[in-house]
This record gives sequence, C-alpha cells and structure tokens, in this order.
Amino acid sequence: MPLSMHQASVVLFTRTLTALDAILDKAIAHAEAKKIEPDALLTARLYPNMFAFAKQVQLATDFAKGPVSRLAGVDIPKYADEEKTFTDLKARIAKTIAYLKTVKPEQIDGSADKDITFPAGPEKTLTLPGSQYLLGVALPNFYFHATTAYDLLRHNGVELGKLDFIGRP
Repeated sequence: MPLSMHQASVVLFTRTLTALDAILDKAIAHAEAKKIEPDALLTARLYPNMFAFAKQVQLATDFAKGPVSRLAGVDIPKYADEEKTFTDLKARIAKTIAYLKTVKPEQIDGSADKDITFPAGPEKTLTLPGSQYLLGVALPNFYFHATTAYDLLRHNGVELGKLDFIGRP
C-alpha cells in the first residue's frame, strides 16, 4: 500500500510533537535539578538574530497545524503566541496534537495534486501541488523548528539523545 498524505503529515507531525512534549519534560527536570531559571532555556537562542526556544516550539506547532489544515481544506486554528512557560508550551503542543487527531485520512488523502496556496513571506504567496507543498515546504519547515528547539536545549545542557527527538513508535 502506498504512503498516504495523511501518514506523511498528521502521523509524522503527531509523533514528533509527542516527542517534543517529552523533551520539554526533560528540560523542566533539568532546570529543576540544576537550579536553572526556566526562562534561561525558554529564551535561549543559537545566535542573536535567530528565534528563541519558545518561538521555535510555537513555529513547530504552526508548521503542523497550518499545512494539515491547508491540505484538508479547512480553516487553520489560530494561536496567540503568548506562551511564556514550559507549561504554556506543553499546552500548545497538546492542543495541536488534539487538533491533528480531528483531521481524518479522507480529508487529506487525495490532496497530493490539489493546488495549495500558502504564505511565503510578507505579502507574498506561492501555490504548489499538495505533495510538493508537504514534502518540499511543510515537512522541512516543521523539522527545522523542532530540531532547532531540540538543539537549543541540548546546547544548554539538557541530556537528550537521538531517540528523544525521533520518539518511540
């Protein structure tokens, strides 16, 4: 059986967001054990002009819910981007996973050839077939932000390994 658009989107996004949620638990435990202010991790950046950890998590959730919604042809849930704590970020991840679980395979499967129009910078949009959008835009952006969040915590001493990022099937 060929891989479906649902499997390549909802299933992958859900698995990685579940792993990211567990990574946040390790960050919380690390901050408590080492007596580090959580804000030091939440505001950590790889470079001054890059987004901080909290924003990376927000963007990872955005690049899960946005593409899935576009592929399904439904409105994208809007989040205020006001998360300031690990608890807030965990709630955002949970809300995103809950949303993804409402999108059924029949809503997305068959979208491979459907034209998807999406923002590509300020006041600019692009249109691609669904499969190109998912594989060439959505997944790379999602994994970029999820990986950057992981890297920020790892760089700041949180003991994480590859299996923490990949998650368990």
